[in-house]
Amino acid sequence: MISRDTFWQFFRFGIVGGIGFCMDAALLYLGINVLGLGRITAALFSFPPTVTVTWIGNRLFTFRHAPRVQASKQLAKFATVCAIGLIFNRGTYALLVSTVPLVYQYPILGLLGGTCAGMFFNFFAAKRHVFAA
Repeated sequence: MISRDTFWQFFRFGIVGGIGFCMDAALLYLGINVLGLGRITAALFSFPPTVTVTWIGNRLFTFRHAPRVQASKQLAKFATVCAIGLIFNRGTYALLVSTVPLVYQYPILGLLGGTCAGMFFNFFAAKRHVFAA
């Protein structure tokens, strides 16, 4: 059973993640429709800015009571956690967009699947390794 504090942190993490998802989707479609990138390349293009925005949100909102450490070091740790989570997130996205015609047509569905696949790993890894007390 998870603690009450962990539950509320996960809830706030989800709010930040929702904001990140909107940014990720906007950048994904910018990459596909404006820059002419392929669906998988566009998903990789959208990832770094989304990681940065979600780190800021998690630092200021989700884990606001965590000890303050140097921002650049914390961002590097968060990016590392997200890069590992990328296996779940973008791996699921790539699998779905490559094998399901509906998802190829509407890549936001793959993005949603990938986000869900990576969410639990990213939360617990960030809680333990990035924002730990």
